[in-house]
Amino acid sequence: MDDLASIRPPTAAARDLQQRAHRAIPGGAHTYAKGDDQFPRNAPPLLVRGEGARVWDSDGNEFVEYGGGLRAIVLGHGHPHVVEAVQKAIVDGTNFARPSVLEVEAAEDLLAFLDRPDWMVKFTKNGSDANSSALRLARAATGRELVAVCRDQPFFSVEDWFIGTTPMDAGIPAAVRDLTVAFPYDDLDALRVLLADRTVAAVVMEAAKYDDPSPGWFEGVRRLCDETGTVFVLDEMITGVRWPGRTAMGHYGIQPDLATYGKALGNGFSVSAVTGRRELMELGGLHHDRPRVFLASYTHGAESTGLAACRAVTAVGMENDIGAGIAARGEALEARLNAVSRACGVDEHFFAWGPGQVLVFVTRDADGAPSQVLRALAMQELVAGGVLGTSLVMSLAHGESEFDQTVAAWERAAAVYARALEDGTAGLLRGHPTSPVWRRYN
Repeated sequence: MDDLASIRPPTAAARDLQQRAHRAIPGGAHTYAKGDDQFPRNAPPLLVRGEGARVWDSDGNEFVEYGGGLRAIVLGHGHPHVVEAVQKAIVDGTNFARPSVLEVEAAEDLLAFLDRPDWMVKFTKNGSDANSSALRLARAATGRELVAVCRDQPFFSVEDWFIGTTPMDAGIPAAVRDLTVAFPYDDLDALRVLLADRTVAAVVMEAAKYDDPSPGWFEGVRRLCDETGTVFVLDEMITGVRWPGRTAMGHYGIQPDLATYGKALGNGFSVSAVTGRRELMELGGLHHDRPRVFLASYTHGAESTGLAACRAVTAVGMENDIGAGIAARGEALEARLNAVSRACGVDEHFFAWGPGQVLVFVTRDADGAPSQVLRALAMQELVAGGVLGTSLVMSLAHGESEFDQTVAAWERAAAVYARALEDGTAGLLRGHPTSPVWRRYN
């Protein structure tokens, strides 16, 4: 796209679609992170299609997209291997009265991909269900009720046991909220005190958000869980497939009892999984004499399109280190964008940051504090340059043409950002600031 001014504000027809969405759907979207409050006023209200690293809106505008599918898109929209596998699965039937061969093949493929052939897997349709299933299993195995979650990590489930820990806890009973406690990331002393003071069924955490932990953190968590009889649950919704080494387990050498996967597992198709040690997982099966555990059972848990997509993604991942490829692209883009920020004198306020596989951008005001107003302004100018996203999280489909366009849009945004730091955003920001998802009131 040569003309950065070619992306115009949404037309009346697009705004009408947006209003139709709000009349039919609370918040106008089925995912809070896709809501209007997360994007600037000039962002496309609704998208129509995607191809590779690009998407098109209802007005026909084309954008380079980042954070596709809330980080689920790792191979790019419409990846041929995934499309071919899903098309074949649809023709052969999507759901049956008995297990399909595809269920066995997908389970074996995933365990091979994880390099855990002695583990077991149960498929679900979303990450929330996988994490809640892992928690139910941990409670059954330990006979305990409390769960400890890492408080520095943003999301584990839509179920009450986690949402009750957020500012959006309306409608969740206090008795449920009280069963979840929190610990800080990378602080073994704090976790040791918590596990010594409370009888906890499971420690639930992501491997990493942006920074790597201190040496010995994961080994320490494993040791503390062993000493206290606590189940160690690793949430790999983001790190699975997207991290170099296939998974965080492989990258960091983590030894959890249970691990959950989703997002990238199907490159946008709905498939997630709870996996783990056989002696724990079999409690949800038929070959034991203990009380039965309702581990996971969903009408669409083994629906064929998601499983076919999973097989295609893991096949690509067995041949290529997807996470390493994305990380290299992200690191190269980060260097280019931050060079632009330095040239514009805003490198301490508007910059790309984080591991290449989950690259984000930071917006700070003149005093160095995080700013939603300046975030909206930066996103507004990026959208005007044909770049869409609340992050810079990319897929293997992102290449030089997308990066060149992103750098050009970033130059535009950095220049406007510099003006805003000097004179304020009045007359520059058209519309509302963005808002954090986790807030008590609108």
